[in-house]
Amino acid sequence: MVRWAEHAIFWQVYPLGFTGAPRAFSDAPGHHRLRQLVDWLDYAVELGCSGLLLGPVFEAETHGYDTVDHFRIDPRLGDDEDFDRLLAAANERGLRVVLDGVFNHVSRRFAQGSDWFRRGEDGGYEVFEGHQHLVALDHDNPAVADYVVRVLDHWLDRGIAGWRLDAAYAVQPEFWRKVLPPVRERHPESWFLGEVLHGDYADYVERSGLDSVTQYELWKAIWSSLNDGNFFELAWALKRHAALLDTFLPQTFIGNHDVTRLATRLTDERHFGHALALLMTLGGIPSIYYGDEQAFRGLKEEREGGDDAVRPAFPRTPDELAPFGWPTYRLHQRLIGMRRRHPWLVHAHTSVDHLTNRAVALRAQAAEGEVLTLLNLGDEPYRFPLDVNGFSVIGTPSHGDRPDSPVPGHSWVVLAGAPGTVSATG
Repeated sequence: MVRWAEHAIFWQVYPLGFTGAPRAFSDAPGHHRLRQLVDWLDYAVELGCSGLLLGPVFEAETHGYDTVDHFRIDPRLGDDEDFDRLLAAANERGLRVVLDGVFNHVSRRFAQGSDWFRRGEDGGYEVFEGHQHLVALDHDNPAVADYVVRVLDHWLDRGIAGWRLDAAYAVQPEFWRKVLPPVRERHPESWFLGEVLHGDYADYVERSGLDSVTQYELWKAIWSSLNDGNFFELAWALKRHAALLDTFLPQTFIGNHDVTRLATRLTDERHFGHALALLMTLGGIPSIYYGDEQAFRGLKEEREGGDDAVRPAFPRTPDELAPFGWPTYRLHQRLIGMRRRHPWLVHAHTSVDHLTNRAVALRAQAAEGEVLTLLNLGDEPYRFPLDVNGFSVIGTPSHGDRPDSPVPGHSWVVLAGAPGTVSATG
């Protein structure tokens, strides 16, 4: 794991949606939509982020995950000059840029032709999860591996910091184990994140050589436990999460481009802050999906165009955002700032100090200190049976609460203390 990634907090952006690009490919010249992102980089920095996790920017037929040419910026977004301008502006602000690469499948119009497509037992091309326009690459073909190495190297040479590998779970991990070493040799500071939905995350990381994978299991446990009033589900997921931290740093999130937005998913909007407090106090490398910091809503649907609501266009500048989202933005600023002041949280293991269906006390612990997160889903104030002498409040929905005060109904508090400070009371 490269050092810079251990301190990264990403702002994830889906460029085709963010810039309002047309859904279908257009080769018409004169579109420079990537430049719109430059006007939002200060917004990301002020949010507290140190990295930009970009969705697909390569030439594609529709949504970007049906790549035609990995070496060409999608004309709907602009050209090489536009990309270089964005990259330079991000680097000037200390924002590391990570690109999204799809190497499991491609468009049927793939620039390299059909010789690299994988064939099934019936002789026809295999497709990705039933999508007929997404054809699987043959990862046993050495030419495919060589091509992926060239693509990874090309954009790292241009100045990006790493790669998100889309649908990594659909690729045998041994493929990445073969592809990544020559790239790392030339780019030792590069970071590789794989999209993995289910299964044994640690095993996939070990066999593939990736630095990290997406922690969907924790994502699900966070919103589900809040909706169901069942913190036992969260406690179980945190045991699994702690085991992962012994092996690698998972990439954590409460929203991304593929899921219903948190503000829509939650059945009680008062629990949005609970989810964010969890994200910022648990171990791993967190990301914020653009719009979540403004409490955007959006429902993902299983139909053509069903992702559009969670991949919206942003206005030209932050000043054009509606006013109702800024309190959520400021909440993000406070909690991200708290995370940055306690950088050891990235490695911290979290244990459960107190647990009921609707109240939980979580202790994140490392040699540098302890952070205690108290969450209350009930209607009434809840006094946790913990001795918090020596602790101070570092995060609340408001300001100035005493560490030994009951946590108000549907609220939360984050406390910090020296190692070994917390103990249970009788």
